[in-house]
Amino acid sequence: MIKKFETKMNFKKLSIIIPTYNEKNTIEEIIHRVKSVSLPVGLEKEIIVVNDGSKDGTREILKTIPDILYLLHEKNLGKGGALKTGFKAATGDYLLIQDADLEYDPDDYISLLKPVLNGEAETVFGSRTLRPNNVPVGQVYFYGGLLLTKLFNLLFGSRLTDLATCYKLFPSHFVAKVESLPANDFVFDVVELSHLIVCRSKLVEVPISYHARSSGQGKKLNWYHGWRCFWAIIRLRLSRARDDLICDEET
Repeated sequence: MIKKFETKMNFKKLSIIIPTYNEKNTIEEIIHRVKSVSLPVGLEKEIIVVNDGSKDGTREILKTIPDILYLLHEKNLGKGGALKTGFKAATGDYLLIQDADLEYDPDDYISLLKPVLNGEAETVFGSRTLRPNNVPVGQVYFYGGLLLTKLFNLLFGSRLTDLATCYKLFPSHFVAKVESLPANDFVFDVVELSHLIVCRSKLVEVPISYHARSSGQGKKLNWYHGWRCFWAIIRLRLSRARDDLICDEET
């Protein structure tokens, strides 16, 4: 029997957090797409853009875009650091991460929101592997992420299909716990935040679209980030008592 959550009546505002670092070619378009998405009736949208020390002209573009909450890091702290800043400023009942490139499609927001609004789940991840014919350009990155997912599932008893996904939707009460997580780079998003959400909430995954870009098009992730995530998963497993880190069977 599916456990129900009292979210349908209490969920009034969605905060969309966009961490940004040197994305002058895509930042204006992705914000336009986020603004253009129609949310269910009665649900307000808050867009928070955290400029994480960009030096390519992204700052100047963001200053001209209305109807967003614009936050600036003078120095680059990493994706995790930018997310923490955005989470802290958010006033929504739920938070959603959106990358500043065009790999993820905001039209998938409705699919992400549906399980929460229907009371079927407390948190939702968007999975790139659940939609057919979704083969990326950056295969080393993509399939490396699947390997990390398998390791994470093995060590923490979860059943995820896409650990490294950008789209993570979760309630604002997680923010207080997030601030204490140590990493400020990609490890924060992939490993630490995922572990916190997966092991402490009823989670479902929904299929999403994915349009991968190459390093020549501005993709910043490489094998080194995957290696850091691999060791972060191992360290996290070793640093917690067994009863504290094995996820609930429902996840």
